[in-house]
Parts: sequence; structure tokens; C-alpha cells
Amino acid sequence: QGAMRHQGLISASQQRDRRPTLEELERILTFFEERDARGRAVVPMVKVVVFALFSTRRQEEITRIAWADLDEEHSTVVVRDMKHPGQKIGNDTRCDVPDPAMRVVLSMPRADPLIFPYTTDAIGAAFTRACQVLGIQDLRFHDLRHEGVSRLFEMGSSIPHAAAVSGHRSWASLKRYTHMKTRGDKYDGWQWIERAAR
Repeated sequence: QGAMRHQGLISASQQRDRRPTLEELERILTFFEERDARGRAVVPMVKVVVFALFSTRRQEEITRIAWADLDEEHSTVVVRDMKHPGQKIGNDTRCDVPDPAMRVVLSMPRADPLIFPYTTDAIGAAFTRACQVLGIQDLRFHDLRHEGVSRLFEMGSSIPHAAAVSGHRSWASLKRYTHMKTRGDKYDGWQWIERAAR
């Protein structure tokens, strides 16, 4: 593949730089909260979105995390079969769980072996539907991971610390985040952390 890419026969995957704005997240989460209040929700999307954002977990990883994989004392979780270019399965990785994400986890009922016992299809469809209804262009669920990793660097995290959360094996893939122009945590005091952890 490297040779084919070098010859221009296949291209490297395009890096997306789309990040949700706080205003877009406010609209999306309000949409889900109102839907939940009407009793129409199969998936508690406020919890899922806030967890995805702060944990930096991919959609399919979220649906595989079991209570047995959680180390509450050390705020870590084993992410099963984490996506990795060289390995399709068996790539289990222990990742740090930042406090806002841990608060969401601890608010979940322990009625199922899985913390988020939902399908990726249900999560993806709900997110896509919300963006369509709200007229939010070109935003994907996976962009929450990009936002979460970007936030870590904006807060001044080192590459090793960010990798401990995101699970990136290659620090080189995190280098593009190190040139963040914004500094600080724009989510400091964000009301949705509190609301998702209820």
C-alpha cells in the first residue's frame, strides 16, 4: 500500500478538521434532552454524546465497554478491540477516563454487563437525525473524538497524556493537535456535564 500511495495510485485518507462549536453542541444536546423528556428515546444520547466528547471514544468502542472493564479507583477502562491499522481484533487497550466522562459512566444503571448497551446503528442514526433536523452541516459523531483530543491539547496536555486518554499508539498521529492556537478549557463549568451525569 505504501508503494501504491507513493505512486499516487491510492491517496492517504483525508484528515477531517471539523469540530462542533459549543453553540452546535448546545442545540444538539437540547434536542436530545427534549426528545428524552417526551419518552421517545431508545438511547440516552445526552449521556452518550457527553461521554464520547470527554472520553474521546469511538462509537463502536462505546458500545463494547463493560462494567467489568472499568477500574473506577484509577479512572481507567479497557477498550476492547480498539481500532488499529495492523490489528483487527484482540487489540485491547487500557485508557484513562477523564473526570467528566467518568461522571457520566457512574450515572448509568448497572442493569446490563455493558455500560452503554446500545447499537452503533442506533447511536449513529440518532446523531445524524439530530443534525439533519437542526440544519447542522457536515458534522459526524466521530468528530466528537477529534474535539475531545483537541480539548486535551488546548488544556496543555502532553502527547503521552493525551495518548493515555485517546489510546493512540503512534504519537506521530497526535502531532497535528500540538499547534492549537486556543488555550484553556472552553468546557470549564459547562452545564451539560452536570446534566449528563444526572
